[in-house]
Amino acid sequence: MTSTRSTTRPAGRHDQRRPPNPPRGVRSGPHHWFAERLLAVLSGQRPVHSLLGHTVGPAYEQLVTLAAPAGPFHGRPRPAPVLRQCGRFHPGPGVIEAFARIATGDRLTAMAFRLEQGPDLRWRCAAVEVSGPRP
Repeated sequence: MTSTRSTTRPAGRHDQRRPPNPPRGVRSGPHHWFAERLLAVLSGQRPVHSLLGHTVGPAYEQLVTLAAPAGPFHGRPRPAPVLRQCGRFHPGPGVIEAFARIATGDRLTAMAFRLEQGPDLRWRCAAVEVSGPRP
């Protein structure tokens, strides 16, 4: 009879080494995924309906308004917006309140959004807000 051990090593590997920790700055977690998708929608790189299944409540209407041609990342030609930093706060189980700092040339804009985890364990954006310089 063989005993089974619970290990995290791949089958056939017998040494004790572990994979290195991911380098600082590697983006992970649902808040980073949403920040990147929200920025793509708000800057016109992706259509608003690409987030239709990833939003709940009034968040979709907020996105439609923010992604309009008069939105914060549209207007006269300038460098493409870049996600500089993304952070999160867990006010309770199944909720992430996140922020992102977005650089557009020498301008900084702040984006805040709330993610809620549904019964199907999928994260959905429940609110989004953008503040900072306007064109």
